Amino acid sequence: MTGLDIDAGQAPHGAPAGRRAADWLSLAAAPTFAAMALATPHLGGAADMLCATPDVSPLAGMVPMYLLMSAFHLAPWLRLLSGRARAESRHTCHSYRAMPGA
Repeated sequence: MTGLDIDAGQAPHGAPAGRRAADWLSLAAAPTFAAMALATPHLGGAADMLCATPDVSPLAGMVPMYLLMSAFHLAPWLRLLSGRARAESRHTCHSYRAMPGA
């Protein structure tokens, strides 16, 4: 199994298993927090009563906290997507130049 180097958007061929696992694990944070934000209002809000006082801030409570944490953990996804976009644009540019009459 090959790992994914999020910085380069490619699999590192000599990377230790721990580094590859950390790269994949970093991708799990944002969707996990987004799922928690969606599930919290439906599964009960007991933690909301402990973590926030009413009418303090629109960002008070567990749902906004999970949404913010999800947003803060988007960096690995953005690096992954930008690496793929760069790889696809290079492939498109090379195949366009290879076309006859281009």
